[in-house]
Amino acid sequence: MKIGIAGVGGIGSNVALNLVRSGISSLKIIDFDQVAPGNLNRQFYFRDQVGHLKVRMLAKNLQRIRPDVEIEIVAIRLDAVNCSSLFADCPVVVEGLDRQTDKKMLLESLAGGKQLIVSACGIAGHDLDTIQVRQMGNCFIIGDFVSDCADVPLFAHKVLAVAARMTDIILRHGGYYD
Repeated sequence: MKIGIAGVGGIGSNVALNLVRSGISSLKIIDFDQVAPGNLNRQFYFRDQVGHLKVRMLAKNLQRIRPDVEIEIVAIRLDAVNCSSLFADCPVVVEGLDRQTDKKMLLESLAGGKQLIVSACGIAGHDLDTIQVRQMGNCFIIGDFVSDCADVPLFAHKVLAVAARMTDIILRHGGYYD
């Protein structure tokens, strides 16, 4: 079963890392962005990858862990026109997009379908005690639902904690646990 990941920054790259280390063997990763120096404190990239496409570098990093993992990379910006078709072959979709408008677009594009959607909302700051999980139909949203990186810095431990909860939901509700 192929798991789709929309955006491979702090959330997407770390969920992908967790999934591969948990035995998932097929991913489709979609992002248009390049690795920047400011990403290195919380994303699964390295200094020598700065300036390269995130999807290419993430695939390379994941294949160093597990050479047989199948990774389809798509270097494109998601929009309302292409979102549904790009994830049509993915029964599970991870939302790891930065902008609220993009998050909303993805959730609206995939709403009402049978795909399991796992999204993040409120990953800034340092407080782990405020992380919650909310379910709305086929969508699980994880985060504190209030923090915004425009107001509060992003810290690796909180981004990783949210990514870990998202991974657990994928494995549990996607039928990967016995």
